[in-house]
Amino acid sequence: MSVGQAAAGGVRPGRRALLVSGTKALRLVWRSAPGQMLGFSAIAVAGGVIPIVAAWSTKIVLDRLVSPGPVGVVVGLAIGLACVGVIGAVSAQLGRYLQGEVDRRVGLRAQDELFTAVEGFAGLGRFEDPAFLDRLRLAQQSADSAGQIVNSVFGLGRDAITLTGFVGSLAVISPVFTAVVVAAAFPALIVELRASRRRAEMMVRIGPAERWRFFYGNLLTTVDAAKEIRLFGLGPYLRGRMNDQLRAADAAHRDMDRRELATQGVLALASALISGGGLIWILVVAGRQGFTVGDVSVFVAATAGVQSALGGLVHTTAMTHRQLLLFDHYVAIVGACPDLPEPVAPRSLPPLRHGIELCDVWFRYSDEHPWVLRGIDLYIPCGRSVALVGRNGAGKSTLVKLLCRFYDPTKGTIRWDGVDIREVPVTELRERVGAVFQDFMAYDFSAADNIAMGDLGAIGDTSRIEGAARHAGVHHTLAALPHGYDTLLTRTFASASIDDDPQVGVTLSGGQWQRVALARAFLREDRDLMILDEPSAGLDAEAEHDVHTRLRQVRAGRTSVLITHRLGAVRDADLIVVISGEEIVEQGDHPELMAAGGAYARMFALQAAGYVAAREAPVDSADLSGERR
Repeated sequence: MSVGQAAAGGVRPGRRALLVSGTKALRLVWRSAPGQMLGFSAIAVAGGVIPIVAAWSTKIVLDRLVSPGPVGVVVGLAIGLACVGVIGAVSAQLGRYLQGEVDRRVGLRAQDELFTAVEGFAGLGRFEDPAFLDRLRLAQQSADSAGQIVNSVFGLGRDAITLTGFVGSLAVISPVFTAVVVAAAFPALIVELRASRRRAEMMVRIGPAERWRFFYGNLLTTVDAAKEIRLFGLGPYLRGRMNDQLRAADAAHRDMDRRELATQGVLALASALISGGGLIWILVVAGRQGFTVGDVSVFVAATAGVQSALGGLVHTTAMTHRQLLLFDHYVAIVGACPDLPEPVAPRSLPPLRHGIELCDVWFRYSDEHPWVLRGIDLYIPCGRSVALVGRNGAGKSTLVKLLCRFYDPTKGTIRWDGVDIREVPVTELRERVGAVFQDFMAYDFSAADNIAMGDLGAIGDTSRIEGAARHAGVHHTLAALPHGYDTLLTRTFASASIDDDPQVGVTLSGGQWQRVALARAFLREDRDLMILDEPSAGLDAEAEHDVHTRLRQVRAGRTSVLITHRLGAVRDADLIVVISGEEIVEQGDHPELMAAGGAYARMFALQAAGYVAAREAPVDSADLSGERR
């Protein structure tokens, strides 16, 4: 069962799993803040002992007050009692500080370990699995509050110490009443544990609604969607959908709160009746059974202390239980197996000398999905350019994903000079590949850093970055920005200047961003394989011609795979592969395919006719649809 399926299926962790989660949480805290953890444990012990010491000190002081004796003894006892109060107050403040420090250190390490694990998922499958994304969100919440688990554990220890002391104190006065008070705690414990499990299951159940709510909130506040939302008046509609998701989550929380209110109300009433009955009993029988004023004060303090400690134990136990149930999501992701099988005996990847071969490759995203590729046999010769053409959805981009090993073929193999790429560490394979994707990233970084994302070794290397920008035809654009290559390409953030005056960045046009993405790919122009997925999408005719001219220069003598719908850009490719109906239907160079008169020739003729028609159309006030303005 996958990481995502476990979350979707609502699998309940057993006691062993909870023990494992608790152990890993404690180890996480110990690795993050060992000194603070020791200090916090000492304060927890002190916090458990101080109430008992205070109760017995109060008894002694009261008994001394009602019986004759030296005044100095009473003063000394009063000073001691005051010191106990001071120690309790100071330790409480110190405990809060240490808890905050533990939370910060644990949160940082937990977040780093979580995203290190996420980074280790080499493929894309899990990031396209809604159940996994829901579990990941819960894991992030658990990582942020991992330190609270230790706080709860130490809280259990503190309450246990206090409970032990007060139970012993109460038993000295009335063993029967002590048994009644302790027995009343067990129903509360059972109710709290059941409630904690229900609440943890509810968090999993409302996960999709929570993620949708965050999605809509982000959609309403980002510049990417701002134009359409405002032009089309989508704000109220999207806000309504966001509120619907929040209402669904709130309804689940409200139902849980109402259940807990009813049960907790009954338990609180029972606790109050026991406490009140005990107080009446001690006051009625105090004189007859020889109880002193101090004994009465200890009884009252012990009764309240036992109930408080029991209530704290029950509540903290339930809270710890719920935290461990949620922390199990963190444990599951951090300890998840690789999403792509790792080779048992890894082979080194030789420099590409012959070519890449796809042998009877079939692929679909899951057993429930249709086939995207069927029986693909393709040879990509070393040093040659291969163009993939076909209708949208034909499987061209999926084939590229397989070459990058974002997925493994469902059936068949992909061989690099005869080596199955599944037998090679995926990081080594990707080091040999350069690419620009149609859905490239526009990072909210400086222009220089945006280009350097193509090869982190280029960070700070001005000559390499500018050289790549020149190849992509975007150097002059970036150099002319307010701060040159150091200008932020975003208006979402601001960078601090020398005089602490925030510098707001700039935004690029779609075509300029396309060239930045190309520059990113050109940093890897020395790689064995260059993948170009719609590299000129969104460019005007002049820019498109310029880009493809530059690409031809870069691709010359190199192994490259080009995906494009602009068939004029693939005429010079060494091999043109036509994919239709999830299969390869034609392959050859441009003259061969045109002579064959098949699918490629028809598509090329249609595009060419469109351009000829556009050139021959009279220039008047008609728009492209033929309607008058």
